[in-house]
Amino acid sequence: MYVWARLARTITTAPRRGPYVMGGESRLAFRCLPTDIDANVHLNNARYMTLADLGRIDIFVRAGLVTLARRNGWAPMMGGLQSVYVREIRLWRRFEVVSSIETWEGTGVIGKYRFVLDNGETAALIMTTAGFYDRTGRRFLDIDEVVAALGHKVQPRPLMEAERMFMTSHQGLRSLAKAGGAAGLPVDKSASED
Repeated sequence: MYVWARLARTITTAPRRGPYVMGGESRLAFRCLPTDIDANVHLNNARYMTLADLGRIDIFVRAGLVTLARRNGWAPMMGGLQSVYVREIRLWRRFEVVSSIETWEGTGVIGKYRFVLDNGETAALIMTTAGFYDRTGRRFLDIDEVVAALGHKVQPRPLMEAERMFMTSHQGLRSLAKAGGAAGLPVDKSASED
C-alpha cells in the first residue's frame, strides 16, 4: 500500500480510534513494503518522515485541528526535525508509529514519533517542532491560543533537557539557513590555493 493509500486509510479510520486527548498517543500499524525500502532492503530514511507525517495527520484529524485550522485560515507548518535510527526495519517487518504531542512553548509545539517493532523495541525516534500560521493575521499563533480554541484547558509541561537542546539546535540551524547557509561554517581555503 503506497503513501496515498496509507493516508486515505489513516483519515478514514481515525473516527474508530476516538478523539485525540492531549498527552495521549496515536498508534498506527504498518508493514515495511517493497515501495518503502532502499538498496539495503530496509525502510528508506525518507519514508520515516512520511510515516511520521501520517501520525501527525492522525493527531490533527482526531484532535479537531484540521477542522479548526480550515475554519480559521490557519496553516500547520513544520519547523524542523531530528531523527535517530537505532534498529533497522527490514522488508515485510511489522511496526507501529507511536506519535504524541509532547509539549509546547510560545509558538512552537514539540512532537515525538517512535517507530516500534513488533517485538516492542524502538527502531527510530523523530522529534519535531511545528506551529500554526494565521494567514489572515500574518503571524504564528501562540500554541496556548490553539489549545484554547480547541476547548482544552491543558497546560504544557516544562521542556525536558533533551527537548530544550533540540529547540536550541533547531533555532541555531534555522538562523544559519536564513543567513544563506554558510554563516559561521569554516571555509577550506586550501582547495582553491594552487
